Amino acid sequence: MCKSADYTIHAAHHHHGWDHSIPPVETVAPGTTLEFECIDSAGGQLDFDSTADDIAKLDFGKINPVTGPIFIDGAKPGDAVKITIEGFKPSGFGWTANIPGFGLLADQFEEPAMHIWKYDPDTMAPSLFLKYGKVPLKPFAGTIGLAPAEPGTHSVVPPRRIGGNLDIRDLAAGTTLYLPVEVAGALFSIGDTHAAQGDGEVCGTAIESPMNATVTLDLVKNAQLETPRFTTPGPVTNHLDRMGYEVTTGIADDLMVAARDAVRRMVDWLGKTQGMAAVDAYMLCSVCGDLRISEIVDQPNWVVSFYFPRVVFE
Repeated sequence: MCKSADYTIHAAHHHHGWDHSIPPVETVAPGTTLEFECIDSAGGQLDFDSTADDIAKLDFGKINPVTGPIFIDGAKPGDAVKITIEGFKPSGFGWTANIPGFGLLADQFEEPAMHIWKYDPDTMAPSLFLKYGKVPLKPFAGTIGLAPAEPGTHSVVPPRRIGGNLDIRDLAAGTTLYLPVEVAGALFSIGDTHAAQGDGEVCGTAIESPMNATVTLDLVKNAQLETPRFTTPGPVTNHLDRMGYEVTTGIADDLMVAARDAVRRMVDWLGKTQGMAAVDAYMLCSVCGDLRISEIVDQPNWVVSFYFPRVVFE
């Protein structure tokens, strides 16, 4: 059960860029627990009836909203915010899309595609992907960050030293995340919640899903943290491990080329063995498959592997 929150920050208090001049929604003491209503990464523009045709209608100025910011009393540059992720209240709705021009294989998948997910928010049972299989779910927040010291408005899309759009699947319930503070009060915001994602989020989207996130915000004084770090409460892939994996590889003297090759070969394998359309396989890889650097020392070639969990097809 999620820890009870001292405050609820409603979805109306959201913003679309990092900017330390945005007035805080609330000022809290270290150790405060807050529940945030998080809008999905499309800014609420999609619903159960949406199709691939709606991708062209998206207002990209509303993409990746984050709820906040929160001023943490006593936070100063050089400190770190300690974020304990207490839990999530999922909505039962999600979407995955191939958005033209976005994703690891954007040059190979130029047409829009969409899958709408309906899942049980109480049981969080694996969710059906078309007729092919069921994806195990693991909620997390893709975007967790603080305001940067540099003035002006900065896009939420790229990750930063102070966090932001990290898209780290393991920032789930029980994880403790530490972020470096650059401005007084830290100015914490959170959003881009997902019901599931593979490591790499290769097509550019996961199971994008609005949900509430509960976190406890604390301070580590004079931490002098360079970049985000986190601690997980235990195993991070046990929802996927039970039946093992099918694995493809990419081998090249460029890690990005190797990563693309590994994913492309998994898309091909899923098409041949499961009869899936290539774009469907690509989206499915994004929500449950993992890119891993297997070898980075045997120059001049590096090995990247793509792990696809067999439990999806159980």
